[in-house]
Amino acid sequence: MVKQNKYDDPKFFAEYEKMPRSAKGLEGAGEWHVFKALLPDLRNKSVLDLGCGFGWHCRYAREQKASKVVGVDISEKMLQRAREMTNDPYISYIRMPIEDINFSKEQFDVVISSLALHYVESFKAVCQKVFTCLKTGGAFVFSVEHPIFTCRKEQDWYYDDHGNRLHWPVDHYHSEGMRKTAFLTENVIKYHRTVSTYINDLIRSGFNIRAVKEPVPPEKMLMRLPEMKDEWRRPMFLIISAEKT
Repeated sequence: MVKQNKYDDPKFFAEYEKMPRSAKGLEGAGEWHVFKALLPDLRNKSVLDLGCGFGWHCRYAREQKASKVVGVDISEKMLQRAREMTNDPYISYIRMPIEDINFSKEQFDVVISSLALHYVESFKAVCQKVFTCLKTGGAFVFSVEHPIFTCRKEQDWYYDDHGNRLHWPVDHYHSEGMRKTAFLTENVIKYHRTVSTYINDLIRSGFNIRAVKEPVPPEKMLMRLPEMKDEWRRPMFLIISAEKT
């Protein structure tokens, strides 16, 4: 199966570069304060970042004194930007679809992934590979678009005749699978799965669930960007912390 790689599409990449999280890094990501709090102590740890993008999380891991960081991404454009922003021999970037990773057993202490796994068709297969490459006691911390957000292909509010946001519709929630939607550009493929599928795939792969979070932006971001107040009306992100015991 050919894996989707929208980020090497020039039009898509140009739009992605304009996003606050692209320009400002982790501080421009409304869910980062929650994600960061779930990370274990990274000092002297080997870290794998799946869907590393511009490498923000990789560089953060090294700032926290991680001993070695590997970033994986399918997009050459993303990795080119990551390499331009990275001057660190202990960070390496690999161009590869997340589904194709094949690292050694117990190679990493921590595996992270930020807003990438909803582009992957089989979350279960990724869980099994992550479990294999994690050391005993290792952590798997990841964020995805919330299933309430991904269930409809429209992935948008319901508006009145004046353009006011009335509510966020939920439909076809239990119909898992591909969603052809619009994100920055047209024809973006995402994979919808329920909250219970995320959790149960982790459990069946051998993980213990440590935390499940549905974050909202921090107060300072809500004050700076009043339009983000609607993030309190429906969850946009799901963050799970799991442990290999």
